[in-house]
Amino acid sequence: MALSIVHRATGLALYFGTLLLAWWLIAAATGPTAYANVQAFTGSAIGRLIVFGYTWALMHHLCSGIRHFVWDLGYGFKATEREALTWGALVAGITLTVLVWIIAYAVGGGR
Repeated sequence: MALSIVHRATGLALYFGTLLLAWWLIAAATGPTAYANVQAFTGSAIGRLIVFGYTWALMHHLCSGIRHFVWDLGYGFKATEREALTWGALVAGITLTVLVWIIAYAVGGGR
């Protein structure tokens, strides 16, 4: 039940994170000054925390969506299976988030 609530909350968080993504894309199209402003915000401690949270919301929502897809196929309804899918979605979301950030820092050189 708690993960279902978190799934809905991450869905809501994705709306706000997508606004941040749109701001970044619009700034990139507008020019170097606007882009520098967005980069300054996302490069700050609070900005990185927000982007990290957006990444986690995206990965968690993806993994929970896969869990719901498995249920739509008619599998995973036994108590032990539900529990395994729930923990799997939680662990996979966190793991994927950390992996994305490790790869981003490796490719971007820590920028």
